[in-house]
Amino acid sequence: MSNSTPATGNEKTKSQGRRSLCSPSRVIHIRQIPDGVTEAEVISLGVPFGKVTNVLMLRGKGQAFLEMASIDAAVSMVNCYALATPLLHNQPVYMQYSHYKELRIDNQPNQAIFSKFGFVLKIVMFHKNNQFQALLQYADAMNAYYAKMALDGHCIYTGCCTLRIDFSKFTKLTVKYNNDKSRDFTRTDLPFGDGHRTVETSLSTPFATQNTIFPSYTGPPGFAPALGFPQGAGPSALPVPGALGPLTVTTSAAPGHMTVPGIPGNSVLLVSNLNPEAITPYGLFILFGVYGDVHRVKIMFKKRGIALVQMADATQAQLAINYLNGQKLYGRVMHTTLSKYQTIQLPREGQEDTGLTKDYSNSPLHRFKNPCSKNFQNIFPPSATLHLSNIPPSVTVDDLKNLFTSKGSTVKGFKFFQKDCKMALIQLGSVEEAVHALIELHNHDFGENQHLRVSFSKSSI
Repeated sequence: MSNSTPATGNEKTKSQGRRSLCSPSRVIHIRQIPDGVTEAEVISLGVPFGKVTNVLMLRGKGQAFLEMASIDAAVSMVNCYALATPLLHNQPVYMQYSHYKELRIDNQPNQAIFSKFGFVLKIVMFHKNNQFQALLQYADAMNAYYAKMALDGHCIYTGCCTLRIDFSKFTKLTVKYNNDKSRDFTRTDLPFGDGHRTVETSLSTPFATQNTIFPSYTGPPGFAPALGFPQGAGPSALPVPGALGPLTVTTSAAPGHMTVPGIPGNSVLLVSNLNPEAITPYGLFILFGVYGDVHRVKIMFKKRGIALVQMADATQAQLAINYLNGQKLYGRVMHTTLSKYQTIQLPREGQEDTGLTKDYSNSPLHRFKNPCSKNFQNIFPPSATLHLSNIPPSVTVDDLKNLFTSKGSTVKGFKFFQKDCKMALIQLGSVEEAVHALIELHNHDFGENQHLRVSFSKSSI
């Protein structure tokens, strides 16, 4: 990153692994970073706890500053890593709150904001629906994942030019021309051309698109966002990567599940600060099942406020962390992070467990067992509005309102879909109410083998 206010000379550090006496800050000072660690790897330390809004690497000193979007996210990160020291390149790194309350980075007109997350292969820019939009393809799926998590909602210029980013349905871009509208950084031989592009698509594998992101620019007309072109550099100034083909998708041990190579961490989550009076393995199975297929759940026998949740793969585990860490559940703020365990062991015969460990590997309620399922395109954070589907024709508005009210929900609004009366939106009194209702009513049996499907909605009524 370019010119920044913070400098390590004023940072007061303590012994390894101990927290700073500084008051909590959105900016976290990370030290003893090994040589060769990238900005994306440093950013990956913060992603499980919330949005990362800025990063500054001090490579010569083995240090970095990481700015989180909120104090709460920074506190969760520091507290978690105080208990379990994180590793980068198999070396421990240490962190503390910075004296600085924000990272003030000088925004350059052509700053390469996407390049800091990894090598950008191709970019195509165009106008659609009166908006300036772009397709951007990374060499690695993990780079795209971190870029989306860090830059969605990010302002390119101070106070304006807000990015809206989502994964594209396209597998890869085929660029015919290197000009101001499209560029292939791996090809220096392409003509300038007229700016038209072609896109090769493949919709058969849902995770195969995660190395292509779709930033939608919402800034004022006349400004083009800096999407990854280094200052004054054309494609000839960039290194050409070796044998890079399209993203490969491999199947995991469970049939029908997809794994994106390169996503770090295991698939077992540590979930803490749970309400032991209300939580059940089934409740965690249903809630975490919104973000992936849950194979096993274990509530600790002696510490009922702590549980392990095993997802189908590391990709889904990371999604669950991003969306559920910090979510309020049964009156408590839930903490979700990766566990040190690689799998959840089932209790041995005769071992005391009292039903706290459950295996859901073959559950019919898995949302993502079909690799072509639309559920892959409808993963949203918890919200007060729920999307209902598979509603029988005989069920009325009042029936559904009464059903949710009977579970303690406050119904604020309801709307059937005009084109499909099997689907509806229901708005409840709070996000926490909606979380509870989803746990209680997903797969509710209407009779005659018709079961309600409940998920979080990106829309409101």
